[in-house]
Amino acid sequence: MSEGTMQRADQRDDQRDQRDRRAGRLRRVLVCAAAVPAVLVAAGCSSDSGSQDGAAAPSPSSSASGSSVSPSPTVQAAAYRKLPESCAVLSKKTLGELVPKGISSGKEGGSNDTTSRASCSWTSLADNGVKGSQFRWLSVSLLRFESDTHRGAADKQAQEYYTKQVQDTKSVDGAKNVTSQPLAGAGDEATVVRYDLKKKEGAFKQQTVVARVENVVVTLDYNGAGLAGEKTPNAGDLAKSAEKAAKEAVTAVSSANRGDNAPSASASKSPSPSEPAKKS
Repeated sequence: MSEGTMQRADQRDDQRDQRDRRAGRLRRVLVCAAAVPAVLVAAGCSSDSGSQDGAAAPSPSSSASGSSVSPSPTVQAAAYRKLPESCAVLSKKTLGELVPKGISSGKEGGSNDTTSRASCSWTSLADNGVKGSQFRWLSVSLLRFESDTHRGAADKQAQEYYTKQVQDTKSVDGAKNVTSQPLAGAGDEATVVRYDLKKKEGAFKQQTVVARVENVVVTLDYNGAGLAGEKTPNAGDLAKSAEKAAKEAVTAVSSANRGDNAPSASASKSPSPSEPAKKS
């Protein structure tokens, strides 16, 4: 056989070898694509180039050597862990000023967790015979928020609820002559909302104080009316009484947690209330 003939034969052999290798690689890619998840195809099947046949695919974790799982997010624990007894947040002296005929009429609102929500209401009716009657109604609602990894820090939740509560109070259906102003000395922030409300029994003067102290929101409602011909009470006097009572309720919240306001170990997992306790 001539030298030229031998060279052409060798070239044909080389070409067949190249075709066989390409076909082998293609078969391996197809087999891998059918047998393993797509995320591993690039790691194992396409690694034929520059590597020996049968070489093990790298572990997903090997490309992130030295990395570790991030810890679960944490939030600052709630400052206050409990609420005072709702019907005991105001002194008998204060109740005597606001509801003189109803000091002992306190009615506790229903709650399945009094450490998170509580309320109490009082009713007073001073009957003046043919001159009519003076009516007073007082309610204190307490709502405590707990820190949670999804909802955030307790005081932040309380602040958001406080803002919403003030806005809701100012937009009560039927309210007339609505005014609002900040109140100093009642926790971290407080607002007094006043308005007139006409009912079939008479003209009511409504005073609502919304206050926040740390992770607790206090809502105090106080209204009065002159019934059956009795004169309508002075709104300014009612407002002063409501403001005094609200400050006393805020102080009661702080006192209830005095010496026991260390962060709770379960602060980041406890659910958070989203609605105030129902008024009676």
